[in-house]
Amino acid sequence: MLGTAPIRAYIPVSNLQRARRFYEQTVGLEPGEEYGGGVIYRCGGAEVFMYPTPNAGTSKASQAFWQVNDVEAEVADLKARGVVFEQYDMPGIKMTNSIATGGGAKTAWFKDSEGNIMAVSQRLR
Repeated sequence: MLGTAPIRAYIPVSNLQRARRFYEQTVGLEPGEEYGGGVIYRCGGAEVFMYPTPNAGTSKASQAFWQVNDVEAEVADLKARGVVFEQYDMPGIKMTNSIATGGGAKTAWFKDSEGNIMAVSQRLR
């Protein structure tokens, strides 16, 4: 039954106003409904719920990624908006201009204003 139910991702934040500025002004997301002390953003056909918590930014893994058609264009646009991308040294992965290529995808990671690791990724066919 869960396979037919919508799933919502979370973005944990320690400072809601700062995080909203980052996601709305820098990343370019449009805010939706506000409830429970947080806010919903729609991305493609999915939703993400940003909510305040003291545990924000504590995960060492990616929180979420946007699946895009042209990762180079997305990275260039986000860099122009002030997003700083992470540089990783991973065996078997080539990283050029902040984009890692390997494992059937091109992916670039950045940290949001709260320390969460987010990514943009393009599948290679």
